[in-house]
Amino acid sequence: MTNPRSPFVNGALDLGALKERAEHREDSAPAVASFVEVTPENFEAEVVRRSAQVPVVVLIGSPRSPASEQLKADFSALAAKGNHSFIVAYVDADAVPQVAQVFGVRNLPTTVALAAGQPVTNFEGGQPVEALEQWTQALVAKLGPQLKGLPQESSQEEAPEEADPRLVAAEDELNRGDVGAAIASYDKILAAEPSNGEVKKARAMAVVLKRLAAGSNGADPIAAADSDQADTEKQLLAADAEVAAGVAEKAFSRLIGAISRSAGAEKQALKERLLELFTLFEGSDPRVLQARTDLASALY
Repeated sequence: MTNPRSPFVNGALDLGALKERAEHREDSAPAVASFVEVTPENFEAEVVRRSAQVPVVVLIGSPRSPASEQLKADFSALAAKGNHSFIVAYVDADAVPQVAQVFGVRNLPTTVALAAGQPVTNFEGGQPVEALEQWTQALVAKLGPQLKGLPQESSQEEAPEEADPRLVAAEDELNRGDVGAAIASYDKILAAEPSNGEVKKARAMAVVLKRLAAGSNGADPIAAADSDQADTEKQLLAADAEVAAGVAEKAFSRLIGAISRSAGAEKQALKERLLELFTLFEGSDPRVLQARTDLASALY
């Protein structure tokens, strides 16, 4: 059921600072829904952070698609009897196209399984409910033991680790969709703690999300850039989209190719964007190391 053409196969949905912040915060909500409808506001909590606890099956569909509606009903029923061993998150691509774009889907419906912020498998189109049940059971059996599980009620003796209230406030701003306010909050922290690596990555990812929200206007930025490779602004936005979709190596390759074709101010803008995107990853990441080598070749 895996789609070999999908950008998620053998890739990672790298959510950068969103995932890092999630790993440093304790979830304390007493009730967890087995089926949720995803919005920009709850995406981090119900998809990214939740997938660190149990597998999250993300269904990207549309009410216009009978196959989507059938999958939605079947997954909802399976989740309800799954005893919270996995969660189903539904993304209405018509209502929240900006969320659907994060997954880089090409066809509806598309189903993506996430664990610890990483896509592990996916498929397009509908499936019989029996096949869906076997698929979810296999996910739970393989991935469930590797994840930390849903939060249990804390005992009176256990004192939960205090989260940095400044980061909590910035994350809440992101969850409300106020990316600009979150960036301002990160800037305040960095003014006092310029070497705070966690905040630097969080801010860098927030900037990427802000650019995508402002520049895509509901269109596919990757397709737009592929059809007009001479347009530097389109290449910059497409690179942001590819990083958000977990195919950073494609973003790096795109920008390096554009750098090799450009000159002057455009070349400098492309280089600066590439170096900025590097900061979302560890310096030892093989994709970053390879891209730095390729960049040097393109420049010299």
